[in-house]
Amino acid sequence: MAKGKMIVFEGLDGSGKQTQSELFFQTLKKMNKQVMKISYPRYDNDSSALVKMYLGGAFGDEPQAVNAYAASTFFAVDRYASYKQDYETFYNNGGIVVADRYTTANMLHQGSKVDDAKARKVFLDWVWDLEFVRYGLPVPDEVFFLNMPLEGAKMLTEKRANKITGAAQKDIHEASDRHLTRAYETANELIERYEWTQINCMHKGAIRSIEEIAKEILEIFLKKEGIK
Repeated sequence: MAKGKMIVFEGLDGSGKQTQSELFFQTLKKMNKQVMKISYPRYDNDSSALVKMYLGGAFGDEPQAVNAYAASTFFAVDRYASYKQDYETFYNNGGIVVADRYTTANMLHQGSKVDDAKARKVFLDWVWDLEFVRYGLPVPDEVFFLNMPLEGAKMLTEKRANKITGAAQKDIHEASDRHLTRAYETANELIERYEWTQINCMHKGAIRSIEEIAKEILEIFLKKEGIK
């Protein structure tokens, strides 16, 4: 029984993860690939209850109010539930899973809370062990990091509704410039450490078109897969 592939789209809020992962999914579907799409957190599922409380400010109105290890477990539980409920059999039967965020989001957002480089490495190794070893979640075959600089991300999220409540108020990650800046800085380390594929979403100060970015992602994927 051949295991499938896990293709992850990662980046800061406003980088286009939802849009690009959906386009990628639809393209593979048109190519008659065995493919499904998942998105995290699963706000409509009970397994995301602590995630919603955390992002909604129930434990403090700053991301730093909850340490990286504690917050990571909230998101990890939701992913484990999703694996068991949504795609374990599909993946183990050779299917391609396209993920809008994944364990990589814990590495990015929670890892940014750990200032010391050595302590951050310990944290990242702990996340890897928790989700990929202890929980047994699939290790990503490919991570596309959509590199949208902070100024571009802020433009795109300025009027976007809160994904949890639907209201204009942002969650505690989106509302914290300090957190977003640290997460963006941490991304460079993660790209190098885990060999993520970086996709630049701005060129010469302008945001690239959705179609142009999608074309680049598909071309990279097909080349790595040896598909012409």
